[in-house]
Amino acid sequence: MKRYIFTAFAAAALLTACVDLDLSPKSQGSSENWYSTAQELELSLNALYSPVMWYTEAWRLWPTDRWTDDWNQRTQSYDWLAGTISTTWSEGAKHWASYYKGIARANTIIQSIDKAKDNLTDAQIRQYAGEAKFFRASFYAYLITLFGDVPYYDEYLTLEDAYKMGRMDRNYILDKIYQDFDDAAEALPTSYTKAQRVTKGAALAMKARAALFMNDWKTCAAAAKACMDLGVYSLHPDYRELFLSSTKTSPEVIFALPASNELGIHSYDEAATRSFYPRNNGGTSVAQPTWNLFFAYTCTDGLNVEDSPLYDPAHPFANRDPRLSEVCVPFDSEFMDYIYNPRPSAKTTLQVSTGLQVKNNDSKPVSKDCSYNGLVLKKGIDEEWIDDRLTDNPMRIIRYGDVLLMYAESKMELGQIDADLFNAVNSIRARAYKCKVTETGKYPAITETNQTKLRKILRNERRCELAWENRRWFDVMRWRMAEECFTIPIYGLPGNDASLANEKTGYWPWPKDFRPHMTASSAIDISDIENYPNYYTINQHGGFVPRQYLFPIPENERVVCPMLTQNPGY
Repeated sequence: MKRYIFTAFAAAALLTACVDLDLSPKSQGSSENWYSTAQELELSLNALYSPVMWYTEAWRLWPTDRWTDDWNQRTQSYDWLAGTISTTWSEGAKHWASYYKGIARANTIIQSIDKAKDNLTDAQIRQYAGEAKFFRASFYAYLITLFGDVPYYDEYLTLEDAYKMGRMDRNYILDKIYQDFDDAAEALPTSYTKAQRVTKGAALAMKARAALFMNDWKTCAAAAKACMDLGVYSLHPDYRELFLSSTKTSPEVIFALPASNELGIHSYDEAATRSFYPRNNGGTSVAQPTWNLFFAYTCTDGLNVEDSPLYDPAHPFANRDPRLSEVCVPFDSEFMDYIYNPRPSAKTTLQVSTGLQVKNNDSKPVSKDCSYNGLVLKKGIDEEWIDDRLTDNPMRIIRYGDVLLMYAESKMELGQIDADLFNAVNSIRARAYKCKVTETGKYPAITETNQTKLRKILRNERRCELAWENRRWFDVMRWRMAEECFTIPIYGLPGNDASLANEKTGYWPWPKDFRPHMTASSAIDISDIENYPNYYTINQHGGFVPRQYLFPIPENERVVCPMLTQNPGY
């Protein structure tokens, strides 16, 4: 009997025991008699919603943000950010294996769906095939983004053919991705009455994202506009609320991976969630937003901190873009039942529910392992995490706010700086200030028509709006700004004695005259803090090297598939 395999690289992995592929999952039955009913097809497709398949987005809390200038994890530096990954990098191999595993399953569904012709209508068959094509396109989009040229197949392969496969030009694959997304958009409904499955809008949005990374501005703008024109998505009225666990559904969410604590399907487990909320609440404050991200947010006049007369160094959260106070917990504000006060003199703080002063574990002289830079994350963190330290917040892959920003950036790069562009991005800003886009006196509306200046503004807008949503790393990589953004020090608080002395001046955690500035490409340069040696320490230091604009092809894959060439520099 002819031997079939899911993918050349799944087969290679099986032969070398480097990937454990379940070729006949118990929930699916045998491929010889499966895929003949709607229930069987849906069960098969359900596996493609697993976070394991969406490795880059969902293998842990904010996985790619950990490699960026938005992230401070005490003194730890991840190997990618340190510039030390190699051909045996385990995370690279996991990305490769996860996506090819997903592609294998999607291909099997597409190739087998004719078995259901007697039980389903043509429209149903097109819809299920469209759903599988959405996943196949999404997984290939990640592969060409991360690895560049990769092997491509969309049908069964014999084992013999698998060994002969090499890498194909990613532009060729990109055309295939676009076609799959187009087929999915044509076949899928705009919404569902019950189950939350992929939709026409999801296909269009993810097509725009695939085009964005490849700087295909025309395709990106068209796909984003088509998604917008569906009229089924809108910005959630409250930026903070959008990211809470209680917001299971929102007209802003286009595609998310479902979760349910009741069913034992957690977004993130106890070990993960505990790392991100304050120590007063039983968290560990392992990681927090960086000072670089803090200073990316403009003042309420729309000007950067270095230029705005509204910036108050004694009250650095005052007069700032409201999103700053939704991403980082403002000093002296209530958060999760405590007043957050990280100042070194604050040995106690108020527990709001009891009205009592309690030991302040969020001050470094009290607890040395609290936030290393004085900031703690607020975005997406809420009281639900404290109870059992589990969360079933849907893992959002793409939302409408991102689509609007992709549309605006693409229009800008095409030189189409017009009212549609401004309306898209100003809708985002107006939401932050909780007003209508037409109420331009209530928020700093963007009106810049010079392309170079507007590019800088829009890049920073993406950083601020999409902070800690796994977008910063992808953006910096496609903008080719990694040498500027990922080789810099990540600064934190100095020793306790120096911090106490600084606080007595009235200016803490930053000195009175310190002003970070935004570079021509939109990066935030805070290196002038080194002119104030008593105000900082270096927690981490980025070590990005240019070869890492692409991941290495996993060495184990090349051992069993000699036709696979390696990316430059590895």
